[in-house]
Amino acid sequence: MSNAEPELDPEAIDYARKVGERLRAIRRQKRLSLQDAEELSEQEFKASVLGAYERGERAISVPRLHRLASVYQVPVDQLLPRDENDPRRDGLVVDLTQPPGTTTRKVVLDLTRIEEVGGPTGEMLRRYVAMIQVQRQDFNGRVLTIRRDDLRAIACIIDAPTERAVERLDQIGVLFHGTPVLGPVPR
Repeated sequence: MSNAEPELDPEAIDYARKVGERLRAIRRQKRLSLQDAEELSEQEFKASVLGAYERGERAISVPRLHRLASVYQVPVDQLLPRDENDPRRDGLVVDLTQPPGTTTRKVVLDLTRIEEVGGPTGEMLRRYVAMIQVQRQDFNGRVLTIRRDDLRAIACIIDAPTERAVERLDQIGVLFHGTPVLGPVPR
């Protein structure tokens, strides 16, 4: 019986290369050399093996991918390439090491509409907005103006690139249009 690894088909080789590109991109975003990553993993991931993963010369197993995500402190799905047809493909990775883009228009959230957003996204958005309100001591109850740094975090929550976050917020119907009216919320 041979100990050689099985031959991979061209599609598997291409996918391993794409996984490697993602692994390299995340490592570089973390500003780690291969040696730094080896040290960070307490020598669990040797620099030479990480390099082979990143070049697509070696396939990484699911348990090791999960462990590497823990070492890099990122969700495991961020280490995988997106399908070409995935509409979220360009928006899943937000490079938090880069300065935020500039927003030209004022972004105001309609807090009553946020209550209507369902699922985990709605729950995370409500929690984040509540945190902003507590931090700013801003409890008018109707609207909340979003700052540029807040928009970066919200982009992550709503699974959109920062430059498309305002558009995505509008699509889910939580942007406030018009002049905010302060005071009690009409019932």
